[in-house]
Amino acid sequence: MRVKCVICDTINNINDDLPLSKKLRNRPIHTYMCDNCHDRISKKTEARIATGKFRFYRNSTRQAEEYL
Repeated sequence: MRVKCVICDTINNINDDLPLSKKLRNRPIHTYMCDNCHDRISKKTEARIATGKFRFYRNSTRQAEEYL
């Protein structure tokens, strides 16, 4: 399956049997990012988290506790 990165517009081939390719075929809202872009974004995010000025809303346990 040919996929195109949404950030750098490079075209890659991925195996048709991978779960990622099935997700991209069946749900058009999901997008593909190449490994270079994914690594670059994750490094910059980790650097922003390390500064302490970045609020990381990963889990919503507080909202779940307030609801219950």
